Amino acid sequence: MTRITVRDAEPDEIDQIAKVWFDSWRDAHEKIVPAQLTAARTLESMRDRVKASLGDLRVVGEPGNPVGFAMVKDDELYQLFVASGARGTGVAAALIADAEERLADYGFRTAWLACAIGNDRAARFYEKQGWRRVGNMPGRFQTGNGEMTLEVWRYEKDLTHLA
Repeated sequence: MTRITVRDAEPDEIDQIAKVWFDSWRDAHEKIVPAQLTAARTLESMRDRVKASLGDLRVVGEPGNPVGFAMVKDDELYQLFVASGARGTGVAAALIADAEERLADYGFRTAWLACAIGNDRAARFYEKQGWRRVGNMPGRFQTGNGEMTLEVWRYEKDLTHLA
């Protein structure tokens, strides 16, 4: 079995990461979130968000060709997306394990993430990785017209075993 390497993203990979995010986000969310949010999630908006968060982002894939990424923000696994061609290969599991280790190293005992209600594929994956759904919460999402609130599933995971 080939070991999957998770590494820091490089500045010259911003466009590739944004494309993975854009395509994967649309695949997972376009049919389950309001059209206003989908319209706000342009390739350019994803690129801007990747550029602003590069230091909090880790990827899997050959240099110059990332196929998945995870981003942490405070105690949150903020984003986790994998290109459709890399799903089922262990990339997502490697990314989530790396993010959990980073969060534990930052001193967090519990991590959390938000999952769009209806994103059953992601929910099954999180639960398989030991995350538990603790309820619903309001998610706040920036759009070109300001902030939008949308109810999401909240997942949490105890990280004390990683300390």
